[in-house]
Amino acid sequence: MSETKGLVVVVEDEKAISDMLRMYLSREGFGVHVEADGAAGLAAIRSLRPVAVILDVGLPTMDGTQVCRELRATGDWTPILFCTARDEEVDRILGLEMGGDDYITKPFSPREVVARIKSVMRRTSGLPEGSGKVSLNGIELDSETRRVTLNGEDVTLTATEFDLLAHLMSKPGRVFTRDELLSHVWGYSSVVGTRTVDVHVAQLRAKFGDANPIRTVRGVGYSVDKD
Repeated sequence: MSETKGLVVVVEDEKAISDMLRMYLSREGFGVHVEADGAAGLAAIRSLRPVAVILDVGLPTMDGTQVCRELRATGDWTPILFCTARDEEVDRILGLEMGGDDYITKPFSPREVVARIKSVMRRTSGLPEGSGKVSLNGIELDSETRRVTLNGEDVTLTATEFDLLAHLMSKPGRVFTRDELLSHVWGYSSVVGTRTVDVHVAQLRAKFGDANPIRTVRGVGYSVDKD
């Protein structure tokens, strides 16, 4: 058996979609394991320890957001790409607030899903711009170990949260627009909507509490203040 780029678990109850994803991911060199309901998907993710998960929101037995919540509650931060047939913004935002790394709305191009998975994996394993250690206002970010601490205490971040913070901290005081952050951190253009950036910033702020380093520049974007 040839070496793969890693195993992706697909949790999707529409067989036509899961078959299509299996085909395209396999072509790109990924191993693929498919489950059709939430509970089985959760068990598979825990036992198989994949490099990434494609997770439908509307699933039998346990919906996708609950699967994500269960994983994150036990310290499993495997990158998750949510797929949803729902077009309401609240559903997409809820998935990100549960700890998802990205989302895509059906109907979607399977090539785009593969590109999103690759992007999430780069954010998990690749070193962000300006690799090394950066310290700011009690926050220390280590790009090599992908560890973040606040006054010496670990702060657990998703792959996307880590890279968003790393990008902002790479140039303290510089204001990044939402479009710039989508391009540099997520790897795609603002056509998908900049609300994704806002949600991840809100998640970072919640995790740092009063020590939150991120400043909103109204009508422009975000920055982190210098010491």
